[in-house]
Amino acid sequence: MKTNHRVRTDYKNPIVTPARSGPNLHWGLRWTALGIGCAVLGVVMAKTQPPADGSPGPLDVPAARMQLVELPLPATLPPQPETGVEPAQRVAEWQTLSVRRGDSLGRMLRAAGVEREVVYALARAGELGRRLNRLYPGDTIELGFDADGGLARLHYAIDPEHKAVFVRDGDDFAARVLEQPLERRVEYASGVIETSLFGAGAEAGLDDGMIMDLVGMFGWDIDFVLDIREGDRFTVVYEGLYKHGEHVRNGDILAAEFVNQGQIHRAVRYTTADGDTEYYAPDGASMRKAFLRSPVKFTRISSGFGKRRHPRLGTMRNHHGVDYAARRGTPIRATGDGRIVRRGRHGGYGNTVEIRHGGRYSTLYAHMSGFARGQSVGRYVEQGDIIGYVGSTGMSTGPHLHYEFRVNGVHRNPLTVRFPSSDPVPEDQLEHFRRHAGPLLAQLDTLDRFYAQLTR
Repeated sequence: MKTNHRVRTDYKNPIVTPARSGPNLHWGLRWTALGIGCAVLGVVMAKTQPPADGSPGPLDVPAARMQLVELPLPATLPPQPETGVEPAQRVAEWQTLSVRRGDSLGRMLRAAGVEREVVYALARAGELGRRLNRLYPGDTIELGFDADGGLARLHYAIDPEHKAVFVRDGDDFAARVLEQPLERRVEYASGVIETSLFGAGAEAGLDDGMIMDLVGMFGWDIDFVLDIREGDRFTVVYEGLYKHGEHVRNGDILAAEFVNQGQIHRAVRYTTADGDTEYYAPDGASMRKAFLRSPVKFTRISSGFGKRRHPRLGTMRNHHGVDYAARRGTPIRATGDGRIVRRGRHGGYGNTVEIRHGGRYSTLYAHMSGFARGQSVGRYVEQGDIIGYVGSTGMSTGPHLHYEFRVNGVHRNPLTVRFPSSDPVPEDQLEHFRRHAGPLLAQLDTLDRFYAQLTR
């Protein structure tokens, strides 16, 4: 049984098929419509008269109690000129051109009957005019012609949310960008991992970008290379972006749950009063930790933390870090913000970088093949910055990264140590955060029950 599901809250509008036309039917419909209109007008007039007893009538209802319903326009309507356009610029006819491979703006417009001088005038319309010279196959251009057949307007969709509008102004064109906000709908996805997270995510309807967002959200608590197991599951509440009823792309993840080896992890997207947007746990703690769980993309752990027989010396001794086997040249990233305190050759460690993170924490990266450019001792680096590349310098039997994590100078196992979190939701905003997170967490609860019933 498939256990990955995608639920959307969008609904298709019914299609109304027009009745068969004919002279008698048209006149019958017109008289019928006129009769209905008169009847409705009479009812409205009657209802809008003040009641005889002096009580408030329908038009006296306070604005706070009135609801306005916006009906979406059909997607097939041609573009309409904006308010305030001069009568000479009004459009009598629209024509849509689709860019094909090898097309140029000049060739397309001349084929549509636009004079060469007008094409030059468009190209002179500032940066947006120059942008028309960088068309791509699949782009669309809408041409608006006036009553005399001259080009009065040109619309070009820069992306689904922005449109460049060119309006004729004498012999020139005035250009501006209009924002076209997309409709946002809350959508849901859930999946159970059978072979891989990417496979389960794709089957549930998530694109690669959203899957990586999910990894980034929980990556401080879950090692997505070592910790993932068959049967782990996820549930995502996210935004779907639509234009004229058609799905354009997926938006931000609003809330998510990941169950890894039976342990539940949850996160909610929240923007603080300062405008900073992060993901937080239900209690307001930041999902972002001060350290990444692993500093390199690796194929396997070749040696763990603790006692082991040294591969070169052949004696039992403590191994104070974790060895990540990876291809030579694989980038190594700083696991946390800090300052470089060692950078160079360091005995059996070979090429080494050591970073101090505040007063309590430090990390060490050894056996590098080389260092990242532009860095030196004393240089401040941020979490995720590349500091070097995997190699086998020093006492090493093959390409790998030796990584150490220390707390107050004492070595800790990087795979199991509990990392400190970044700043939580500010205390004076906790109540607002709870009101924001409550409905999203309730949706996760509902979806958990729903998908549990489907997979029984």
